Amino acid sequence: MIALLQRLARHGRLVLIAGLVVGVTAPGLAGILAPLIFPMIVCLLFLATLRVDPIAAFPDRRHLPRYLGIAVALQVGMPVLAIALLWAVGGLNSILGIGAVLVLAGAPLTGSPGLAILSGGDPSPALRQLVVGTAILPLTVFPVFWLMPVFGAPQAVALAALKLLAVIGFAAGAAMILRRAVPWLRGAQGQGTVDGVITLAMAVVVVGLMSAVGPAILSGDPGLWRALAVVHRAGQATAAPALAIVAGNRSLALFLGALPPETGAAMLLFIGCYQVPMYLTPMLIGPLARRAS
Repeated sequence: MIALLQRLARHGRLVLIAGLVVGVTAPGLAGILAPLIFPMIVCLLFLATLRVDPIAAFPDRRHLPRYLGIAVALQVGMPVLAIALLWAVGGLNSILGIGAVLVLAGAPLTGSPGLAILSGGDPSPALRQLVVGTAILPLTVFPVFWLMPVFGAPQAVALAALKLLAVIGFAAGAAMILRRAVPWLRGAQGQGTVDGVITLAMAVVVVGLMSAVGPAILSGDPGLWRALAVVHRAGQATAAPALAIVAGNRSLALFLGALPPETGAAMLLFIGCYQVPMYLTPMLIGPLARRAS
């Protein structure tokens, strides 16, 4: 089993693409897995923290201002700029416009450290940015929601963010305790095994997230191709691996509860399409990271 998991880790990029394919071609399975998305995301955070040195999991006092500055720029500056541009072109209330602002206003994706590992980069900066971004999300959503009243009450989103922060603290704390108690996890074999489990978990998660994409393809929904065009154009703006991953891969789950039900249902296709460039990230960034190093 350990050898199999390590083999999965070595071929992690292909495994992620396989998850995308299964999510599109097996809508029945995707529908079954959809209710399990949140527990699986929490599991991914646990595994990512298990993989990283716990001392490096959080920014120290000297580096905290830099991580805070990046989080504010990503979660406030970028969505406010997007709102201004969308207002100028009359697309502020469109599904694609709402989706774009949601992506930019969200905290980094819970699986960002896993994507960093699969891209050949250091997962520690991605994990630190994830923790800082989620911690300040209850504050950063207020200017965005004030400018975009279609999202509903920001208090509901702030409460959801606090709940998620508590879950993150529990998952990360449990992983740190386990990592310290089991020295094997800190060795090369243990890290390779955890990498394999992360790869497998991310491939399973994306199957559920793609539940709306398969039916859209079968029905010939033109919105599918518009959404794919938007998310691919945004997803190709890459720089340094860790920053590129946290900037381009954000968590949308917190915001769905604040949207009107009809808007939330319409967003499912956009969210499914958003997984495509997200899960292609290791394939795109990996060669760039190796070339830069």
